[in-house]
Amino acid sequence: MIKFSERQLRVPKLARPVYLVTAGQSKFDRAMPDKRTEELCIDAFTQAAELINKTPAELKRYIHTCYYGHFADHFGDQLLGEAVIHDRLGLDPLGNAGIKTGGATGGSTLWEGMKAVASGYSDCVLAMGWERMDEVPTDEGNFLISCAADKDWESPLGHVYTGYYAVMAQKYWKVFGKEQPSFRRTLAEIAVKHRGYARFNPYAQGPMKITVEDVLNSPVVAYPLRALDCCLMSVGAACAILCDEKTAVELTKGTKNKPLRIWVAAGSHTLRPADRLHMEIPLLPNETAKQYKDLGKRFPGGERYPGFTGFLGARMAAWYGYRMAGIVDPMEDLDVIELHDAFTISDVQSYEDVGLRPYGEGRDYVESGDCYHKNPHTGKPGRLPSNLSGGLIGCLLAVGATGIMQTFESATHFWNRWAEIHGDPKIWKKFNRQKPADWTNLQVKGAKRALAISHAGVGSHVTATILMDPDHLLKEDA
Repeated sequence: MIKFSERQLRVPKLARPVYLVTAGQSKFDRAMPDKRTEELCIDAFTQAAELINKTPAELKRYIHTCYYGHFADHFGDQLLGEAVIHDRLGLDPLGNAGIKTGGATGGSTLWEGMKAVASGYSDCVLAMGWERMDEVPTDEGNFLISCAADKDWESPLGHVYTGYYAVMAQKYWKVFGKEQPSFRRTLAEIAVKHRGYARFNPYAQGPMKITVEDVLNSPVVAYPLRALDCCLMSVGAACAILCDEKTAVELTKGTKNKPLRIWVAAGSHTLRPADRLHMEIPLLPNETAKQYKDLGKRFPGGERYPGFTGFLGARMAAWYGYRMAGIVDPMEDLDVIELHDAFTISDVQSYEDVGLRPYGEGRDYVESGDCYHKNPHTGKPGRLPSNLSGGLIGCLLAVGATGIMQTFESATHFWNRWAEIHGDPKIWKKFNRQKPADWTNLQVKGAKRALAISHAGVGSHVTATILMDPDHLLKEDA
């Protein structure tokens, strides 16, 4: 059983506050043969500059160091791709570093950038992520991604990640879903919601107006997961600019972008789910040991933690992050959330890991309507809307960009710019996409706090990125 020391459970402290001042993203698609990766990164950086009324050249003059995230050298057929992007952005000879933590690469890139500013090493950093997944066939791409599994103990089984998540889905459905058909329909509702929200996002790759029946009738990839339960292989880029307070104020003066406080925390877990050691559930601030005392009795087979149905890495990222930022109850303290919905089942698993619902009860977050922009049962705003970007299922999985995209999408709600960024007919035309006649403004009004989870593999690396309006902090800086 895993045992923590007091030093390991020390709440991380930043030497000074860190702010997100702007961000940007490119179009996301399955293939973009007409666009080089460098051009996509330039698109994202240009948007970040324009959102604070700067030219790219003006913004570059503030940047001190750069952190670049891309998952697989195989996809772009380029080792040290970060050096190529750094050069094309015109940022040589500034220092830069490449970040790779699988699906969590975007979040980890923000994590490293935050630490550089918090430590005082840099006053302004660029965090940029991208992925090029269109230069290999889909089956080869899935194999390359699966190489992030343990090559000695898992890869010989011939698995791809859909297969790993299918096993988790079967276990979760049996234990916490009680093998009820209604649980499988709940998973399908997630796919309907995320692909539906993607319809209102001009950057999104996979918008679809579908029904639960469409999901349940789509081809099986690895039972019980079907094609419409699964995330997208994508091409695209995203970036964010992180600063100290003085620089943040200077960069955003006279703009719509209010500097946002940012915290990033991280956790990890062994690549091999079958070797994950049993331990007590690390409790989040809104939980008590009593509520899990009879977990195995209420859900036979669910008493072993973390097992196949939980992500200890996500729990630890939330554990550190909530304490850093003062979050007690995420359902009460947060206003918008972006989760790493690689598959519909991983979305449900994450609800429990980050404390939106207790373990075993994640389905209620969907079934109650709390996760929607507008609760379908009441017609009122959802209590905590999730994945309004369309998530990985509807928008993208350009791996290195994903966690940064999620953070940018969250920030648009704080700046009250969601409609401007997603509804502008010029953007739809630029990307050669048809704006729906029923386009809907998904702005979360009065958003003050947000969370984005960036997640790798079957939870081997996870980051929790928390954004807050600095006028609505939950705790004073130490």
